[in-house]
Formats: sequence, structure tokens, C-alpha cells
Amino acid sequence: PDLSGYEKSGLGNVNYNISRIHITAVEFPSASISLIPQTGIKLVIENASLTFDTNWNIRTWMFKGNGRSTVYISKVFVTAVFSIPLGNTGHTSISLTSCRTTSGDIDIRLNGKS
Repeated sequence: PDLSGYEKSGLGNVNYNISRIHITAVEFPSASISLIPQTGIKLVIENASLTFDTNWNIRTWMFKGNGRSTVYISKVFVTAVFSIPLGNTGHTSISLTSCRTTSGDIDIRLNGKS
């Protein structure tokens, strides 16, 4: 979905809109799944990366600008634990019981005009 809103800063209100978010690359160079007895499964993703393109638009009382951007997020680490209980009807369900995510670097390249 598109992101829009405003923030207050030293320039007054800054209105922004980020639209047409398009994921262009996802890499999982190291991922593992392990069983946790009486709990479920643990998913670990290490050193992942994500690249996406988007349109951006920004407006303040002083200036306005718009254009395209490419965002590259790297050194992403995710650890998630899922429980897999057996329901009353004999069917299993999956629920996320814990999740921790960190990212190391974010590179944003803006193209446009103001």
C-alpha cells in the first residue's frame, strides 16, 4: 500500500506520499528452519537483503519535490518462532509467538526535482 502523511519539523509541516512500491530483489543467502520440541519451529534468516523502487512526493511551505527512488536494505537478520498446536478439530494451525528483526544498512537513492 501507499504511505502518506505529515511530520512536524523545523521547516513546519512536511507532507509526504510514497507510492507504487515495487520490490525488485530479495536475497536470503543463509536461512534455516529447526524444530523446537513441544513448541513448534524456529526460522532464522541471516544477512538477507531487499531492494525496492518507489515514487515519492514531498511538500512543505517552502518547497515541493517529487521523483523516483531506489531503496536497498542489507544485513537483515530475522529470528521467528512459530507454534503449531493441534486444534480441537484435529487440524493444525500456525501462530507467530516471537519475532526479532534487525537491519544493518539502508541506502536510498533519490531521483527527481524540487
